[in-house]
Amino acid sequence: MGSQSGRILLAGGGIGGMAAALSLLRRGFDVDVYEQAGALREVGAGVQISPNGNRALQTLGAFEPLRALSCDADGKEIRLWNSGQTWKLFDLGKEAEARYGFPYLTVFRPDLLQVLMDEVQKLKPDALHLGSRVAGHVETGEKVALLLEDGTRIEGDALIGADGVHSRIRRSLWGDSAAQFSGMMAWRGVIPMERLPDHMKRPVATNWVGPGAHVVCYPLRGGALMNFVATVGRDDWQVESWSTQGTREECATDFAGWHPDIQTMIATAPSLFKWALMGRPPMAAWTRGRVTLLGDACHPTLPFLAQGAVMAIEDAVVLGRSFERHAGDIPAALAGYEAARIEITARKVRGASANTERFHNAALATQDGAEAYVNKEWSRAAILNRYEWIFTYDVDTVAV
Repeated sequence: MGSQSGRILLAGGGIGGMAAALSLLRRGFDVDVYEQAGALREVGAGVQISPNGNRALQTLGAFEPLRALSCDADGKEIRLWNSGQTWKLFDLGKEAEARYGFPYLTVFRPDLLQVLMDEVQKLKPDALHLGSRVAGHVETGEKVALLLEDGTRIEGDALIGADGVHSRIRRSLWGDSAAQFSGMMAWRGVIPMERLPDHMKRPVATNWVGPGAHVVCYPLRGGALMNFVATVGRDDWQVESWSTQGTREECATDFAGWHPDIQTMIATAPSLFKWALMGRPPMAAWTRGRVTLLGDACHPTLPFLAQGAVMAIEDAVVLGRSFERHAGDIPAALAGYEAARIEITARKVRGASANTERFHNAALATQDGAEAYVNKEWSRAAILNRYEWIFTYDVDTVAV
């Protein structure tokens, strides 16, 4: 650590910030991470890591320790909202590994953050500075200063804003940017698997689809937990927060008439949280001078392509590679990183938005309509067309 010249400041100690710190430290750069929370924590929810994301984690040296805590789901399936009719999709384990070199993992978000943090601390035990609420930044010639709310000013050679969807660094660079309500809200919960009946304890990722709503569920932590995320069209809840608790009764009302398995998950969830899904168009630029953005700070996405966390991890690897490639020229390093990532992340953001209609289509209201629609939209050819370019993306070879 520290063999390369310069000090890089990271605003935000979430998944993207920790992955970026690890990527840079492994390449010999000195890094300090400033996180507003008083303790390292991540929301208790699931995240899907597709083969391309696991390829990036392997480069970071975090894949194997994370895999030990995760689930290799056997496959993915589509189920119809009311009847439970099932269509098998693709193999997420052996077939995915054979085709793409890495499996498809379902991961508990706190486990992912902890693995990244553990690897960072092996390289620089004091890299993370908690209780550091970011206010903004200023550039001063060959340096950049990170400004904290308590008046602290920290000077470095480059600044990476990995401070999430409400990024202070993005606002400091480009001003306020309004989010547009998508017309949807989501429920999330994590259910101890022991609370569910035996027929639901399967190592399978399931998308329940219906008119105006859909539910995603998959196992976590070796099958000890079931992740539950239920999205529904509603215009009366527009709070963009993961920490607002709702009630089982309200959630059950949103999914009245849905399959008994859905009702069981709602009834057995220890708690259910609700958040409004907000959309933001892809940004035209992320970088100015010695400052750039990473992860949700620059490409927030609707959660319908399972690439949000993966994009941040991929950003981190490419950022590290670009700093190494352009060592000594920080503006060139940031430009190389942005050029490598801005188009593909925009394509993923647009793809996630396009999946909204696919999951909530009116054709899914009837058995006959659903049969024809699923056979068209989730055929093997259609799936490969939507996902092959994602799963084959290689962070280690993309030009920087």
